[in-house]
Amino acid sequence: MLKVHEIDVFYGLVPALHRLCLDVAAGETVCLLGPNGAGKTTTVKSITGLLQPRSGTISLNGADITGVPPHGTVGLGISLAPEGRMLFPDMSVEENLELGASPARARARQRESKDRVFSLFPRLQTRRRQAAGTLSGGEQQMVAIGRALMARPELLILDEPSLGLSPLMVQELFRVLRTLNESGMSILLVEQNVVQALKICRRAYVLESGKIVMQGTSAELRSSDTIRKSYLGI
Repeated sequence: MLKVHEIDVFYGLVPALHRLCLDVAAGETVCLLGPNGAGKTTTVKSITGLLQPRSGTISLNGADITGVPPHGTVGLGISLAPEGRMLFPDMSVEENLELGASPARARARQRESKDRVFSLFPRLQTRRRQAAGTLSGGEQQMVAIGRALMARPELLILDEPSLGLSPLMVQELFRVLRTLNESGMSILLVEQNVVQALKICRRAYVLESGKIVMQGTSAELRSSDTIRKSYLGI
């Protein structure tokens, strides 16, 4: 489905990603792991069109989408729940969700999509008229993911969704991600919570200083001494 092939990305003259390669198959959950500053968010921005790779290619379902702007990648089936949520705090939960249904592919099925979001996150339905900025951090993350789902994506990308959430909310979040993947949705999960991420992903990549330094199945990475010492504290 998604194939990122040897992309180089720069901020001015400063290299951010070097010959980065990764792929996500249809119906697969793949995790991108790494410390702060490794280039995870830069990778996400490159896939979604917020950044233009200097070289390399990005393709979706065999079509080259390198350099396609964000509104174009959303229309093609890629949806992002960004780091920091990026909600409109003075707008209601429902209004924030409806903004996600802007692509033509999603507008006609907005009611159906909203019902699905409310079934995944029942507390959002009871707070649908409430201003998004008055919600708890976990509830705001639900809105951010719900808004991304309103676009009816083929590939859902989540950038640090568990950041700042309570352990109980993290468990709830990952339960929903597992449900989405079991329904057939492809997911690229960018996470620092390695323990939880490796429980739900099939494969993972480890990114450091803009380069992929390790990749494999979740079982392989869990058994890696490097992962155990550097990321799991074992």
